[in-house]
Amino acid sequence: MGLMDAVVAYLASQKLVLVAAESCTAGLVTAELAQVPGSGQVLEAGLTVYSPEAKQRLLGVAAETIDRWGLTSEAVAREMALGALGLSPASVAVADTGVAGPQQPADGTPVGTLCLAWAFRRGLRCCLFSETLQLGGDRNRLRQRAARHVLARIPRYHGLSLQPGQRWQNLPGAVEPDC
Repeated sequence: MGLMDAVVAYLASQKLVLVAAESCTAGLVTAELAQVPGSGQVLEAGLTVYSPEAKQRLLGVAAETIDRWGLTSEAVAREMALGALGLSPASVAVADTGVAGPQQPADGTPVGTLCLAWAFRRGLRCCLFSETLQLGGDRNRLRQRAARHVLARIPRYHGLSLQPGQRWQNLPGAVEPDC
């Protein structure tokens, strides 16, 4: 069984449905999953949000977050994941933002820097994880490696989200119902 088959099988076995918010991978996360027959059961949507304005307008990433931390930051990736969950009934969101190159951006972020996030929904609450990677390779190889990495880490972070003591937070805009 290949990696994508294993990811789809894991999502299905855990009754997880995925939404992806992609910047540097530009749709490769959803494309990788879509190669697997039956992936439609576990894939709700994919959003490609390349520009800062698209991240703000479509996913609700705060301009202050971008100004303070930069486009290639775990803070932006986390807000992208939360925004995707807010737009979708999915139970897990993945997000990526980074520099695939070939040129280094004006802010000095090294080519190959990728920031990734995973958000798991439980009702109106979520558990959020993020990490930063430094990958080598040409632009398209780097993007493919990032897409496969973000998907391969779903079981690890999902498992962590189920452990006692994990910090769960309200989803942005979520209002707890009166009981």
